[in-house]
Amino acid sequence: MTIDINKLTDDFLEGDQDQAWERITDQAELMANSHLTFEALTKAMQRIGKLWEENEISVADEHLATTTCDYVLSRYAHYRKITNKNENGPKALFLCIEQEQHYLGLKMISLLFQEYGWQTKLFGANLPLEYAVEKTEKWGASVVGISVAILYHAERLNRYVTELEALKNPPEVLVGGRLTSQYNLAKYCSEHTTLVPDLHRVREWLEERKGSMKNVRY
Repeated sequence: MTIDINKLTDDFLEGDQDQAWERITDQAELMANSHLTFEALTKAMQRIGKLWEENEISVADEHLATTTCDYVLSRYAHYRKITNKNENGPKALFLCIEQEQHYLGLKMISLLFQEYGWQTKLFGANLPLEYAVEKTEKWGASVVGISVAILYHAERLNRYVTELEALKNPPEVLVGGRLTSQYNLAKYCSEHTTLVPDLHRVREWLEERKGSMKNVRY
């Protein structure tokens, strides 16, 4: 991958949607491979997060970068015709726990699941536990993906995992987000919970289940 992550980061901070998109489209390898594209976007947003933590950019800068990245991600999904129309596919639901606002990684994972033929619902940021349980049970999701990025939210993560895995037809719970790659969150989960620290692990998980799925587009 030859894309300049620093320049892509600058595009995001400037809110330059068109330039950021052109930087992606200039790389034929990225346009043909969603995993590489998502990795590039992730690296740029990780750099944004580091700049914010070091007080080199403001909250406003971080928000502008996020919306610009979101635009590029949505445009890429449209370009690649990544759809959510496989009515025969298994169901996966994605959410950020209450007070968590970082949803872009979750959106990328939802799109990866769609590429593998899953039906998905993306609830995004800050979904209270009661609604997570209600929607999982009502829709019959076999997988729930949860994102957590801030350490002091980890105790809240435990309540989500516990209640979701206690349902009559419990989903498999996947836990991801920046925090998953930095800390061992196993103590906040159960032996049935799967930790997915990065997009590579998500794709491995999807590949492992690929053979057991029918009527799925790959």
